[in-house]
Amino acid sequence: MKFIIAVDCEGVACAVGSPQMVLNDSRNFAFACQQATREANAAARALFDSGAEQVIIWDAHSGGINLDYVDLDERCDIANGTGFAHRWPGLDESFAGVLLIGYHAMDSTPDAIMAHTMSSTMYQWMKVNDQPIGEIAIDAASAGEYGVPVIFVASDDKGVAEAQALIPGIGAVVTKQSHAWNAGISKHPIRVIKEIYAQVKESVKRRSDIQPFRFSSPLIFERRFKRIEPAQNAANDGTGWERVDAYTVRKTVASIRSIY
Repeated sequence: MKFIIAVDCEGVACAVGSPQMVLNDSRNFAFACQQATREANAAARALFDSGAEQVIIWDAHSGGINLDYVDLDERCDIANGTGFAHRWPGLDESFAGVLLIGYHAMDSTPDAIMAHTMSSTMYQWMKVNDQPIGEIAIDAASAGEYGVPVIFVASDDKGVAEAQALIPGIGAVVTKQSHAWNAGISKHPIRVIKEIYAQVKESVKRRSDIQPFRFSSPLIFERRFKRIEPAQNAANDGTGWERVDAYTVRKTVASIRSIY
C-alpha cells in the first residue's frame, strides 16, 4: 500500500491567522507550520502502522517549504518546493489513497477560518460546471483522475463538512469550530494529533468503500478575480480563457489536470 498526505496549514488546530493578513505574514504562522508537521506525522505513523509500504508527505502550502522535515517519521518521503508537473507529486494509479491534513473551506463559505481557494488575495471564487469549488474539490478531483480516492481529511468543521458532501464515507477529524475569518474554538493540539492517528487507522480499513471523486467531463471552469487586471490578463494571454465579465473568466477543459 502506498499513500500521499497533502499538508496545508490553515486548517490545523489553533491556526487562526491575523486580521488583514494572510497566514504566512501573521504571528500565528510559525505555530501553524509546527502543528501541520505534527498532524501530518500522526497520519503518517498511522499509515505505516496499518501496513503502508510508502508514505509521501507533500508540503502543499504556499511555496512548499513549511514543515519541519526532521520531525517527520524518517520512513516518509517528502515532496516540497514548487514547479511539479501536476498536483499530487509522485502520484500514479498504484496508490491506495491520499489524505488531506490542514485543509480549509472554500472562499464562498461564510464564517470559515481563512477560507479561500488557492489565493485569498487573488480570487473571489472558482466554479466547475457552475458548482462552487475549493482546494478540497480540486485536489480530490486531481487524485480521482488517477483513480485514487481521498480517504481522510483533517480540517475545521466547515472544511470537513465540505469534504463529506463531496466524498461519502471519507474519514475525518474536526480540528476546530470556525466562528469567523480569524476566530475559532480549537481542540487542544495534542488531542487533535491523537484523534488523527486513530481515525487514519480506521480510514485505511475502510478505504475500499470510498470512491474516487471526479468532475463530469467536459469541465466548464470559472474563476472570479478580486481585481479587474488579472481577469483582463487571463483573457489576453492566449491560453483559451474567455472573459465573462470584468472580473470573471471561463474555460472549457477535459480534466482538472488541464488547469492544475
